[in-house]
Amino acid sequence: MYKVEVVENGVQATNVINQLENQGYTKENIYIFAHDKDRSEDLTAATDTGDVSMKEQGLMDTIGNVFRKRGDELRSKMQSVGLTEMEAEKYEEVLDTGKLVIVGHQQ
Repeated sequence: MYKVEVVENGVQATNVINQLENQGYTKENIYIFAHDKDRSEDLTAATDTGDVSMKEQGLMDTIGNVFRKRGDELRSKMQSVGLTEMEAEKYEEVLDTGKLVIVGHQQ
C-alpha cells in the first residue's frame, strides 16, 4: 500500500512527511522525488527520509539507472516503491513543473 502527495516546497514536504508518520508510515519508507537530483538528495537528507536504493530496485535497475536519462530514472524509482507504470509517468510529468512528489510506502 502506498500514498502519494504532491507539494511545492520543502516546508510543505516536511508537513506531509509528519502527516504520513502520524498515519503509520516510517521515515525509511517515505520517499521524496524531485526532478533535480541535487534537490532530491538534499531534501532526503534534510528530512531523514528513505533513499531508493538497490534494496528497493534490485541490482539490474540500480545499474541501469546510471545510464538512463533523469526522467527514466525517476519513473523506474517510483515504480520500485509501488507506483504503476502509468502513475510513474503521470508523477514524473508533475516533477517537470518543479513540484515535489512524496511517496509513503507500507508493506
